[in-house]
Amino acid sequence: MFKKGLAASLIAAVLGTSAPAFAEGTIRIVEQFGTLYTPFHVMKAQKLIEKHGQALGLDIKVDWAKLSGGSAVNDALLSGNVDVAAAGIGPFLTLWDRTRGSANEVKIIGALGAQPNYLVTNNPNVKTLKDFTKADKIALPAVGVSVQARILQMAAQQAFGPGKEKSLDDLTITLPHPDATAALLSGSTEITAHLSNAPFQDQALKDPKIHKVLSSYDVLGGPVTPTVVYSTVRFKTQNPKTYKAFFDAFREATAWVDAHKAEAAAIYVKTENSKLDPAFVTEVLSDPQVKYTLTPLGSQKFADFLAQIGAIKSRPASWKDYTFDDLHNDQGS
Repeated sequence: MFKKGLAASLIAAVLGTSAPAFAEGTIRIVEQFGTLYTPFHVMKAQKLIEKHGQALGLDIKVDWAKLSGGSAVNDALLSGNVDVAAAGIGPFLTLWDRTRGSANEVKIIGALGAQPNYLVTNNPNVKTLKDFTKADKIALPAVGVSVQARILQMAAQQAFGPGKEKSLDDLTITLPHPDATAALLSGSTEITAHLSNAPFQDQALKDPKIHKVLSSYDVLGGPVTPTVVYSTVRFKTQNPKTYKAFFDAFREATAWVDAHKAEAAAIYVKTENSKLDPAFVTEVLSDPQVKYTLTPLGSQKFADFLAQIGAIKSRPASWKDYTFDDLHNDQGS
């Protein structure tokens, strides 16, 4: 896991700055790994933020960086080294709770689509959560705080009972999705399971030695948008045109991916320098369980769980409490 301050220094080096921008015409964005980020890749490839900025009479300089894990992303946002962050709903809610009412209050700009997260394993003896032993290690992006970690805790509470949500935490290890997938497929490391996302979970399941233990959709009772894009209220207030250009570009890219999955897959492969077959990525993007939408789905269930276990102090009354009003006419949850 990133040590305190390390994420900020790393991202400052990538972006070439260590001070907040807060100036119209500049936006710094951090992303992570997976096909959920395909709208971001399309925004980059088609220069959509720049296009929408020009429509508003503004030339926008866009900087992109990549980190793994919500803790690292949150550190980068709070340190002022990025303006727009993307991470799991769990890390976001933790930061929202921490910053409510402050100058750094954060809110969701939009979701990166609904997509299941699978817990996959190479251990043939593991059919349910109750089959894991101390010999198993479960990889996820950030122990205890990532969206995958929270999904595992929710599943553990369902399997083992109230107060038992951290029953499997001692088995978890922090690893970026690409590294976790490679370790799982190799079968030669201590990693025997991975709470993953697409396309990594789909890639793993192509191997007959890998099988699925559970889906986040099973745990949450339906579709959920596991990853969200957020910023500070201050950034939006001080940069209304830049914010609008980003939001409009994000909305256009999301709709474009939905309508052009093969082209979007090709962009993903090129942007990520991936060795995956574009046809395979097209198949992943076309999964009927995937929904391309900016509207948060199932986020309130995460908020209720985090409040219940004491991970956040404030239980939001509605998903609208932690989202910007651009989304409030949508049917979110």
